[in-house]
Amino acid sequence: MQGNLPPEAQEKLEELQDLQETAQQVAAQKQQAETQLQESQTALDELDDIDEDSTMYREVGELLVKTDYAEAVEDLEEKVDELEIRTETLEKQEERVREQFEDLQSELQQMLGGGGGPGGAPGPGGAGGA
Repeated sequence: MQGNLPPEAQEKLEELQDLQETAQQVAAQKQQAETQLQESQTALDELDDIDEDSTMYREVGELLVKTDYAEAVEDLEEKVDELEIRTETLEKQEERVREQFEDLQSELQQMLGGGGGPGGAPGPGGAGGA
């Protein structure tokens, strides 16, 4: 069907496909950020149950490095704050992409003559002239 479309409609269809790909990428990034946020919040909550004098380690690349309680709490709180902002930003971006997609889809339907809804138009030969 794409080969029979007017050039403007073909261009809009390609934009729609690009937007759909962008929406999938944003959704994946958002899911990843939400997962990291949940893990960081869980870790922060677990620190409440740990004695502040306990020996603690944090992962740095492939190494475990000794850290103290206050530093671990501070690092996790900072990470949670950053991930909350990232998640909110991705939610806004996801909404903008969704709106652009819907607008473009509507433009494409109008371009292709989708003025009336299915079944709403009268059949051929409905209007006669005298």
